[in-house]
Amino acid sequence: MHSDLPQFRINAVDRTLTPALQSKIDQKTKPVGSLGRIEQLALHLGLIQHSLTPRLHQPHVLVCAGDHGAAKAGVSAYPQEVTWQMVENFLAGGAAINVLARQAGLALIVANAGVNHEFGPRDGLLDAKVAQGTANYLDGPAMSAQQCLTAIRNGATIVRNLAASGCNVLGLGEMGIGNTAAASLLTHCLTGLPLNDCIGRGTGLDDAGLARKRDLLAKALTRWAERNDQPLQILARFGGFEIAMLTGAMLAAAEAGMILLIDGFIVTSALLVAHRLQPAVRDYCVFAHRSEEAGHRGQLDHLKGEPLLDLGLRLGEGTGAALAYPLLKAACAILDEMASFESAGVSSRA
Repeated sequence: MHSDLPQFRINAVDRTLTPALQSKIDQKTKPVGSLGRIEQLALHLGLIQHSLTPRLHQPHVLVCAGDHGAAKAGVSAYPQEVTWQMVENFLAGGAAINVLARQAGLALIVANAGVNHEFGPRDGLLDAKVAQGTANYLDGPAMSAQQCLTAIRNGATIVRNLAASGCNVLGLGEMGIGNTAAASLLTHCLTGLPLNDCIGRGTGLDDAGLARKRDLLAKALTRWAERNDQPLQILARFGGFEIAMLTGAMLAAAEAGMILLIDGFIVTSALLVAHRLQPAVRDYCVFAHRSEEAGHRGQLDHLKGEPLLDLGLRLGEGTGAALAYPLLKAACAILDEMASFESAGVSSRA
């Protein structure tokens, strides 16, 4: 499947500007290091853009939606119909991500990667539908190799169009009943973490529901007779169209030198795939928050990601990315607007 993958040329971030950036940060009118993670973030953003004055232009959050065949087997507390109902909520402007994106000044894009519903032409909805949801991975592959590649290409196309219009920072989110189960399987296969360490309550399973989810996902693994460690085959076996679309979006965004604001558990499962395909994608990632979902901590440890926020979030939709975005604005403003000891006539440390 790799041979048919669109070619992404992702360069590792050039770190030669590190001394100049660090010096600029250290010369601001404050004790060295006293702005903590904001200073680290300012350095990271400056390196991504190879600039002493990084700028955030036309920020967007992309929410990809898709249905999962396994949802009808009981891996979620909610019925599959909630996926398309929540897409309608996004389009009406009433979901948490709508509120938080508006508050943060982020433009919202909703993409139909493969929802089991006919929306028809709709303002605000990008039609990138591969199929009416994935197949049930308890019975076989969730998607064909071709469907997986199509979803990746669709995500890449959306982001390349955004980059061409001037966007240089992208938050990522998702919607899909059953997708925490898919993300748990992807995380187990791509990190080697024990399966049960990757499985959480998702949308709010009780103890019996969690036990059923663990049992179903263990069975899904045993039924993959030809199991291997190839990232695209793992994605096709257990993933969702929205996760594959996010994978392509991340790869295209990193190729374009964009800042990637990574949300929670499901978005990070897509990053695990992208990272296995192109390790340099990691250089462009800012981890928004640490999710309450069980496997997210293991994902972050695997990727050596230090999240900006830890608020007990487990909603998805890109809400963590929207909440973290003002911190990126703050980091850029510190670099650009804060006086240095010299310019302010303030005595620096002896």
